Amino acid sequence: MISGLLDLDATTVLSHAQTVTREQRERDVDVLRLALRWADLHSDEPGAPGEPRTPGSDRLVALGGEGTPLVQELCWAELAIARHSGVIAMQRLAADALDLRHRLPQVWAAVEALRLPVWVARRVASMSRALSNDRVGIVDRAVAASVAQAPARIISIAEAKVIEADVEAHRARLAEDAARCGVRLSRARPGDATDPIDGEPATRRVTLKLPVGAAIDFDAAVGEVADALHAQLSAEEQLTITRGELETKAVELLTNPHAAAAFLDAVHGADDQDEPVTPPKPTQRPATLYVHVSDLVLGGLADGVARAEGLGPMLLEQVTELLQHRNVALQPVIDLREIEAVNGYEHPSRIKHRTLLRMLGDAFPHSTNLGYRRLDHDHATPYRSGGDGPPGQTGDLNDCPLTRAHHRVKTHQRYQVRQLGLGGYRWITPHGLARVVTPSGTREVELLRDASGNVIGETYDGPPVRFHPRT
Repeated sequence: MISGLLDLDATTVLSHAQTVTREQRERDVDVLRLALRWADLHSDEPGAPGEPRTPGSDRLVALGGEGTPLVQELCWAELAIARHSGVIAMQRLAADALDLRHRLPQVWAAVEALRLPVWVARRVASMSRALSNDRVGIVDRAVAASVAQAPARIISIAEAKVIEADVEAHRARLAEDAARCGVRLSRARPGDATDPIDGEPATRRVTLKLPVGAAIDFDAAVGEVADALHAQLSAEEQLTITRGELETKAVELLTNPHAAAAFLDAVHGADDQDEPVTPPKPTQRPATLYVHVSDLVLGGLADGVARAEGLGPMLLEQVTELLQHRNVALQPVIDLREIEAVNGYEHPSRIKHRTLLRMLGDAFPHSTNLGYRRLDHDHATPYRSGGDGPPGQTGDLNDCPLTRAHHRVKTHQRYQVRQLGLGGYRWITPHGLARVVTPSGTREVELLRDASGNVIGETYDGPPVRFHPRT
């Protein structure tokens, strides 16, 4: 327990928060070590040697993936009692611990060094359990190299590597999942009409399980019809109707294809209402695709995994299917080593693109953001307007992508940020916590100061951080 908690100042609260986080990770690692020791103590064949096994008695089972040692099945109930846990939960924890020690040694080393939270490592172990022992190393190496990333990014990397490690198994999962596509209407449950918490007296849920491309097109079609309906309303009605109500009306209209076609035909200005109304041709929706891919993958000589923004990792054939009915514009290769600066306040789109492709999202410490959209492009070194500032204030070396929430924090909470180079940002919080953010993740750093207390550099915990330096 922390004594005198109500008397702590802000700096001491932050210090205790970091200490407690480290201690919590130590305790979590100790739980895994205890489970592993328990497994080692119960790895012998149960029963007396040479005696036949009684039906239902203890036996050796494999809790973890291929390559993990067998353990006694019935021993885990006692440890579960000691942990105030259920037996199944205890067995799952043991399976994850065994996988980490025997199948994911580099990830396990990062866990023991307190560089990776136990819950993230356990998620990786569970995701990769079906992989053979000779393929799981792909996941191990990739996750160990990304431990400075936020948990969501680590899990996303692990997901892609699990697919890459056994592409045929993933194709089988795709085929199995595709067979479960369909439209399902929820059933009314007793109490729906009056339950004040979970009741749904006026609605029913419809679940659409569709191929990715069809799901995206359906969402876009509903949005298009909702926009058209909104445009037909009076100014007063536009102020009162919600987006959800518009989308509901759009879906209702789309359930009657002839009425939907007639409405869209009228919206688009059909001249002759006597002509029979035919459904409009599907519009080809635009697509922008940034591809980082080996020529071996493009040539069909090797399998590869692409990450689609908002959709997760995909095989090359899935990307091809997704783009079948879309206008795809090929863009020239973007050189991420290029440096450009302009005198205006707004970052040109070409600079924004390069920054986002370098950082893969938000540059705030420990951010979980994985997307390119809806990010503000802030000046790491504040822009000086009115001709007071130096030339070239806006460019690759002064572009810090942030979510709106993080942008507000940085602007209004006295955070200091300095762009160290292409893909490198040093942050100092109002109470002196220092972090360096790169495409590889967030690193805790110790600031180096001169005799006057000015920050002149930083030292890193662990391997050096690499990024294109300032010139």
